[in-house]
Amino acid sequence: MRNFLQAGKLLLLDLASTILFLVIFLATHNVPLSVGLGMGLGIAQIGWQFIRGTPIDTMEWLSLFLVLGSGAATLLTNDPRFVMFKPSLIYIVVGAVMLKPGWINRYLPPLAKLVVPDIAAILGFVWAGLMFVSAALNAFIALNYSVETWASVMTMFGIVSKIGLFLVGFGVMRFIGTRRFRATPEPERVALMGSAGR
Repeated sequence: MRNFLQAGKLLLLDLASTILFLVIFLATHNVPLSVGLGMGLGIAQIGWQFIRGTPIDTMEWLSLFLVLGSGAATLLTNDPRFVMFKPSLIYIVVGAVMLKPGWINRYLPPLAKLVVPDIAAILGFVWAGLMFVSAALNAFIALNYSVETWASVMTMFGIVSKIGLFLVGFGVMRFIGTRRFRATPEPERVALMGSAGR
């Protein structure tokens, strides 16, 4: 359960500025305020890690640059259609980054990296697929519906699809990892535990 909560915490931290943007936008319909607060949170997160001396992962840098770049473009244009298409671009870039094997290792406990690296790689590609599907859905809704409908649908889809995939992925990896670990001979299990720092 501790590993599940740790992975969930990292995922929420990576998505925090996007979630804040959507919440503020849905509450106020104020594009500059929503973008400004989302950008501010992204900068504050990275700044806090610098202050604490915590290593900053590639996905965290990517998230910050996407938030800053798309936020600046939105503030310059103040065009709601740009805001609506922006997530499609972000999803495509994030999906492309997620095609790199091993990106998901940041979210895994050490033992899982040793026991289910193949399942983690497959799950990483499934996440990339979800990003590409999200990009296509976002573009379709942006072209055919109002800003309010877009914000509601994409917020709901974004949260439900990502939490759903997170839960299913965690469950599958835990189930397969537990079976593999139990099937491993005792000396190898002890060695795995030692390698994982347990």
